[in-house]
Amino acid sequence: MTINKGIRENKKLSVNVVDESWLKDADRMGTISGNKVDKSEAFAWTLGENGAPLIDEAKVSIECEVDGNYELEHFDHFICKILATYADEAVLDERGKINYHVFKPVLFEFPTYEYFVTGEKVGNCGKMN
Repeated sequence: MTINKGIRENKKLSVNVVDESWLKDADRMGTISGNKVDKSEAFAWTLGENGAPLIDEAKVSIECEVDGNYELEHFDHFICKILATYADEAVLDERGKINYHVFKPVLFEFPTYEYFVTGEKVGNCGKMN
C-alpha cells in the first residue's frame, strides 16, 4: 500500500521533523517513490496516542488527523489538524519547550534540492526596530 493510500484510508499521519542525525536516511526515502517501493518499514516506528505512526528516530513528531484533501492529478494536498506533538526530552528546555539552540531542524529547499540547518538566532519578536 502506498503511504498516501494509507493516509486516505486511515485519516491519520505524522510530521516527523528531521535533524542532521537521520538526514541521510530521510533523504533516501524522499528520493524513492512510494508507488514503486513499500517504504512503510524503512524506519522503526511507534503508533502515537491517536493512531498515527511516529518515527522513533525523530526528536520532534506531530501527530495529525486529515481534515480534507485537495486532490490534483497524481498529487494529494492533505489538510490536517494537529492532535498531539511529541518531543524527546533531550531537546526540551527547563520549561518543557523545544530548545532550538539544541534541536536544529533541517529545512529542504526546493527547487535547488539543498538542505539547511536551522539554529542561528537572528532577533527577538517585537525588538527588531
